[in-house]
Amino acid sequence: MDRLSKKKALEHLRKAKDAISGLEKYSSGERSSSTEFKKWRRNTERAIKYTFGKDSEQIENFVRIRYFPMIYYVGREIPDSEQQEEYLSGLTEASPLLESIIEEIETYWADDPVPSQPQATQTSVTPSSKKLFIIHGRDDGTKETVARFIEKLGLEPVILHEQANKGRSIIDKFEQHAEETAFAIALLTPDDVGGLQGNENDWKSRARQNVIFELGWFLGRLERGRVCALKKGDVDEPSDWKGVLYIDFDTEGAWRMKLFQELKSAGFHVDANLAF
Repeated sequence: MDRLSKKKALEHLRKAKDAISGLEKYSSGERSSSTEFKKWRRNTERAIKYTFGKDSEQIENFVRIRYFPMIYYVGREIPDSEQQEEYLSGLTEASPLLESIIEEIETYWADDPVPSQPQATQTSVTPSSKKLFIIHGRDDGTKETVARFIEKLGLEPVILHEQANKGRSIIDKFEQHAEETAFAIALLTPDDVGGLQGNENDWKSRARQNVIFELGWFLGRLERGRVCALKKGDVDEPSDWKGVLYIDFDTEGAWRMKLFQELKSAGFHVDANLAF
């Protein structure tokens, strides 16, 4: 007999205990013979049996509970009051028993094993894909520098405006090419400024709005380890991506090795000798 998991056992037994208050409402002619009561008794017995086993102490204690008088005399009709007393007494006995069983499971049973979490979906990206999407603003120099570095590593940078339109809208064009890429590099360059209205003196440099939009799109589609942000200068960071490490696009070129390491960690077969 397959046993219930801790989660399922608690779910069924709590449901059985909560149902007791509803069973107390039946009139004298409905009580122990009611369909709802029979269903509750059968389901509760099965839940305990599949939790502890058919020969367990818990199931023996439950089936021993009486819900109607057991002694009958010939010619004697059992008064409704006596039937009601026995029925309610049985429910009253069942409630703390179920509560005790639930507490036993909560306290002494080990938690169910946590299933391994599937990685973020990449159904449209084949493992052999060498395409990297470059998310950029108006800084063409930075864009070209990063693209040429990617090419030296034997990978293929995808720059949206360099791709043919084919009669598609911008969003359709973006989605199609984005779906074919296995990694995204967002270039957070100081192309715009912004801040709270009325506090213009506190405004900071920001990346273009399309960069933030596309960065969020890739974070939702790819796992975080396949999205990288290169930050140039003192650029305001997206508020809902705080705590994520950025790679500084420094003039000394240390960003190249850091980006190389990110690509290596993401599973790309890249050779540092090709780029340094």
